[in-house]
Amino acid sequence: MKILLSNDDGYRAEGLTTLALALSDLAELVVVAPDRNQSGASHSLTLDMPLRVETTQGDIHYVSGTPTDCVHLAITGLLEEGDPDMVIAGINHGSNLGDDVLYSGTVAAAVEGRFLGLPAVAVSLAGDPPKHFDTAAQATRELIERLMVSPLPADTILNVNVPDMPYDKLKGIEATRLGARHRSEPVVQSKDPKGRTVYWLGSAGAGQDAGPGTDFYAVEHGKVSVTPLQIDLTRHDRVADLRSWLEQ
Repeated sequence: MKILLSNDDGYRAEGLTTLALALSDLAELVVVAPDRNQSGASHSLTLDMPLRVETTQGDIHYVSGTPTDCVHLAITGLLEEGDPDMVIAGINHGSNLGDDVLYSGTVAAAVEGRFLGLPAVAVSLAGDPPKHFDTAAQATRELIERLMVSPLPADTILNVNVPDMPYDKLKGIEATRLGARHRSEPVVQSKDPKGRTVYWLGSAGAGQDAGPGTDFYAVEHGKVSVTPLQIDLTRHDRVADLRSWLEQ
């Protein structure tokens, strides 16, 4: 099996290097990641300038673009030796719970893999700052081993969030749905060195829809959360009502 690894924290991030080490004897790995931190890049592509790719001595490719750029570039032309069998994005430095998936560059990298026909997994370590990357790496390895024995459909996207604790303290693994956060905190106004007004975006809101069955609840109770995601954002149960409204 060949696995494409990417992330949104940059090619030097501890999460990515820890994950690559944990999977190195399990599959052939190809690493294509941003040349800098691209957290919050969501599913953005670079369309108005060329992408530049450099390669380290350890055959890690780093790209002057977004996580989505990295996966798209890797699958559609960069990898001369053929397409990977799976895309794994992470380990993200921090959680991607509930609404976070719409902003996350890590989740977007996985989704891009799915757009291009491959099963994909996004992995995040739910700590601020995160510490136990080895826990998330081991949990990911076990999940990939399970996928190798019993594959899921090619349109699968799994969003995995791992509690930031020692591996032996985990309480298990749970299939979950996305929860939702409260409204984010207000922006923080400040001044730059020249006295001009600048703004920092406020932190994400706390969990609002965070009860049993959600990704928030699983992580809060020491379990690895695994949420299946889909690309189709259509509100199917409202299409008929909308059609009637438009025909009035």
